[in-house]
Order: sequence, then structure tokens, then C-alpha cells
Amino acid sequence: MVSKQPLLRRIVIAFVLMTLVVSGILSLGIVASVHFVEEHLVSQELARELDTVIQDDLGSGRAPRLDASTRFFASDLPDYPVPQQFAAAEEGFSEVIEGDQAFYLFKRSSGNGLVSMLVQEQHEFEAREQVLFDVVLAGFLLSVLVAWGLGWLLARRVMAPVIRLANQVRHRDQLHALAPALAPEYPDDEVGHLAAAFDSTLGQLRHSLERERLFTSDVSHELRTPLMIIASSCELLAEAPDLDARQREQVQRIGRATEEMRDLVQTFLILARARLQESSQGGSATLAAVADEQSKRWAPLMREKGLQFQLIERGQDDAQYNLTFLRTVISNLLRNALHYTEQGTVRLILENGSFRVEDSGVGIPQDQQAQMFQPFVRGTQARGEGLGLGLSLVKRICTHQGWAVQVRDLPPQGSVFEVSLRR
Repeated sequence: MVSKQPLLRRIVIAFVLMTLVVSGILSLGIVASVHFVEEHLVSQELARELDTVIQDDLGSGRAPRLDASTRFFASDLPDYPVPQQFAAAEEGFSEVIEGDQAFYLFKRSSGNGLVSMLVQEQHEFEAREQVLFDVVLAGFLLSVLVAWGLGWLLARRVMAPVIRLANQVRHRDQLHALAPALAPEYPDDEVGHLAAAFDSTLGQLRHSLERERLFTSDVSHELRTPLMIIASSCELLAEAPDLDARQREQVQRIGRATEEMRDLVQTFLILARARLQESSQGGSATLAAVADEQSKRWAPLMREKGLQFQLIERGQDDAQYNLTFLRTVISNLLRNALHYTEQGTVRLILENGSFRVEDSGVGIPQDQQAQMFQPFVRGTQARGEGLGLGLSLVKRICTHQGWAVQVRDLPPQGSVFEVSLRR
């Protein structure tokens, strides 16, 4: 599993772990060396003192000249009997522990079965060992602390160019056509190569965005002329006196479709420019005015399908909104409700700062609701010839305007699309 820890923290952790391993091995080596040296030196010292006692002191008829912590025992000397606790000691150097007391013992046996030994109390050596161990432990903890601080400083220094590059890449101006290249600001190392890769990728992205923007802008602009011709032709045809009811209805449908296409062209043109200061293009209107206009447009189509349509105003909203954007959002949501509702009711409910479209249609499974605003997603019960771009356009407009759109279930059956118009 890939670690989700920040890279800087992972560098510090790796640095500290490396110090833990190295310092731990070094500390254990010191402790082991102390034990080895202690045993070797004490063994030699006791052997030398035992030779001195036997050859010099006892050989001259004197008592053993030993310090207060060392005692002499011999099996053939009544004045120095071997204590029972040391009788079973091994030949040579050994350690004997009794309760809270510990002794160094050096035993030597002669060929005729005589045993002589020196026993030395360990408390002085233990005190020195404890001091040494305390120093080693303090050094170990200090090395870990220093490793953490040094690792943090080094990691910050190593990561500084990476963090700087990440902030530069995240900056919104990087998608601007005149944004400067990143690579010249960095040396020819791994970070410089990464910056060069970002330059290449961002350059391709800028080119694609610019090509898309120009295409959308040009197409939207060029479609205005034929749309104006169609709209004016519909107006002339609608005034013709010899049209029967069916023909007049068809002309009206063409006129409504032309008006909807004109709104879409204006919407795409504003979105292609991607400037919030240009969002005022397309006029402004209140939520109630746009809702009333769209209800008059979509209510007849829903009645033709056998559906009931209701426009419900539960709160007054006098704020002005972009007419083109709001009209497109409401139109797409009502069209979506019309396509996916076979019977029952469609409601357009207005509130202060928001509105929602409720339908009694097929509904949207819970696991698909988050995907419905993605392009070319139509769900498992798609209807009609659409490509699944209507809700995607709604989401794009809401994002552009700072609005919020969400979908949820409407028990017992149906869906609710709610749009909040407050930034």
C-alpha cells in the first residue's frame, strides 16, 4: 500500500529510523564490548592477584594483602576455607549472583585436588557500568533527537524547490497563454527535469484549451446569423393568414426550438470566454420571471404527455440573475424531468435564493447520482436521443456562477434537482 504521509514527513521518518538503527547497533556494540573487555581485564587482574597471594604473601608467611572488596579462599588452608556458595564454581573466571549481591570469582585447581580462589565484590564495577550505560543511553536518545531536528531541516531544504514548483503549477495563471516557463528557474537536476515536464504538459493543455475556446466561440458566433434568419422566418410564417391550427403549432415549435438554441449559443459563448466579469452578458431577470417564462414553455409539452405540471412559489426572491444562464439551467432540468417521467407530476418550486425541480419519474440509483453531472453520462434508463450533456451543462453553468446543484431521491419514486443561487 502506498503511504499517504507527506513526502517531507517521510524523509524525516526515514532519517530518524536510519539513526535509530545505526545508533542502536553502535550502542549495543559498546555494551557488548564493555562486557567483553570487563571479563577479560577482570580475569587477568584476578589471576595476577591470586599468583601474588600464593607465591609472595603465603610463601613468605604473610596474610594475603587484598583490598576490602576482595577475599581469598583455599581448600588446604583452615584459615581460608572455601564457602559452600562458591564451592561449585567453574574453573577460571566466572560471575556469581546471590540475591542483590554479585561477585567476580577466579578459581584455580592444582593437580593434587587443592583449590584456591579469589572473590571480588562487583558493586564498584557495577557502578561504573551503570554510569557507562547511562551515558550510552543518553547519547542514543540525543542522537535520535538531533536526527529528527537535522532531518527536518534537511527535508525542508530538499523539499523547498519541490514545494515551490507545486505552488507555481497550482497557480491559476499557469493556464494563461503568456505564462512564463517554469524550467529556467531551476537547476539541471531532477526538480528541473520535473519542471520541464510540467512546462510540456501545461503547454499542451494551454493549446487544447485555447483551441476549444476558439472553436466554441467561433461556432457560437457563426450560428447567430442562421438562427436569426430562422427566427425571423418563423415570425413571418406565424403572421400568415392561411395557416391551419396544426401548421401554426409547428411554426411555434420551430420558434421555441430556435429561441432555445439561441440561448444555448449565448451560454456557450459566455462560458468559452471564461471571465466572470462577462457573465452579465445575456441580460438579467428575477427567478420568478424566468420560472414563469419556462413554465409557459414546458407546461403544454408536459400536458401533451399526460403529466401534471405545477409552478409553486414558496419564497420571494427579488435578486437579479443572469437571464441566459438561469433560463438554460431551468430549461435543461425541466426537459430532463419530461424525458424521464411517464406519469404523475413535475413541479418547479421556487424559494428565496434557490429552486428545485421534482418529478415522479424513474429516479436515479444512489450510486449513480454523483456521476449524473458528468459529460455523456445518461444512467441505466436513458431516454431519447440525447448524449447526456444537459446535466453536464447545468453543472458547468452553476460552477461558473458560483451556484450549487445537487440531486436526491424523492420517495416513493422520482428525483429532486435543487439549485442554490446564493454564492
